[in-house]
Amino acid sequence: MVFSLPLFAVLLGAMPAMAAAEVPRVLTDLPVVQSLVAQVMGDLGAVEVLLQQGSDVHSLQLRPSQMRALAEADLVFWVGQDLTPWLGTTLASLGLSDRSVALLSAPGVKTRAYGAPYRLSDPSPGPEAAAGDDLAGSDPHAWLDPANAQAWLEAIAAELSARDRANGATYRANAATAKAAID
Repeated sequence: MVFSLPLFAVLLGAMPAMAAAEVPRVLTDLPVVQSLVAQVMGDLGAVEVLLQQGSDVHSLQLRPSQMRALAEADLVFWVGQDLTPWLGTTLASLGLSDRSVALLSAPGVKTRAYGAPYRLSDPSPGPEAAAGDDLAGSDPHAWLDPANAQAWLEAIAAELSARDRANGATYRANAATAKAAID
């Protein structure tokens, strides 16, 4: 097959645009975040998870394979600094902060103090408060509130759509389906 020079130049010029349209390689911190991201991505791509079930999320020393997975990811979704401060430090030290989304900071997410109930309609203190825990600050387990999980789905779809515009409608539709399932 013989290409004319102008046609070859057009094809060559289109290559960066084609590469930019690829589905991002996504990594999450926890299985719960992986589940939400996988629902938004649907069949477009697989979502890797950094920590497997049973891993200690509060303090972890990353293995070389986990560091490699972080470095190779196009996008990292994670709960946030309050749950995994070591991941925030790692992302910053690897220069990956611009490729990560801390879901606790997503629009519409509401956190609660430790010991407070997750049901906003029940003002009684939770069992943790009655037990006298000395925990202070916000509870980072925000996904336990269905409204927060829905806000996370919105944030995930928005970020994926911004990075992969060709599949934006699919991400938004999948997020809407997942939000309806939570309802």
